Amino acid sequence: MKPQTLLLDLIKRYPSLKPLRAPLEAGFHLLREGFQQSGKWLIAGNGGSASDADHIAGEWLKAFMIKQPPSDVPEELACHLQHALPAIPLANFTGLHTAFANDCDPKWTFAQLTYALGKQGDGLLAISTSGNSENILNAVRVARAKRMKVLGLTGRSGGALKALCDVCVCAPEDETYKIQELHLPIYHCWCRMIEGHFFGSDEHPKKQKKNEPSLRLAVRPKKRTR
Repeated sequence: MKPQTLLLDLIKRYPSLKPLRAPLEAGFHLLREGFQQSGKWLIAGNGGSASDADHIAGEWLKAFMIKQPPSDVPEELACHLQHALPAIPLANFTGLHTAFANDCDPKWTFAQLTYALGKQGDGLLAISTSGNSENILNAVRVARAKRMKVLGLTGRSGGALKALCDVCVCAPEDETYKIQELHLPIYHCWCRMIEGHFFGSDEHPKKQKKNEPSLRLAVRPKKRTR
């Protein structure tokens, strides 16, 4: 399905997102640009948003909806792999988080990881339902200093995060759990749009372009042994 079709389907299922059509589309383009430039996306969030960060990375590090084998490794390897896009959820570095919290200031742990892992051309997807989480804002400031792209995902007000992002999508709710309930279909839609851009569709597989990152596959059926 084309990106516009997927976006319209999202809005049809979640009418409250209709006013966000422009930033939702801009968010897709920002994500696409990062991957197209051979960059990666770092993803940061706290609590439920940390789980969302892990969820998003999981959709990019393996096949989401489109089943195709990768083309840049031998066939005997490709049949056991899936195409992938480079994404790193920052909440999962347990050793670093505990060490940095013990030695330094835990409010700067995401910022430290962004400094260590990010480079110009990469992106930071910053998730904060309030838009005011200090550790998220610190990571965003480091990302901007490193000339990384910044995409925000937050609640109605946008908080302080909104002004720091290249694109910020503010889910039209005020309570944390309601904001998170809208974040999930938003990032699922982005994941489908990104996968469709790089890998085509099930009906019409897209050939990989030169210099575009090679991504994910469908596991081929195993041959039956008797």
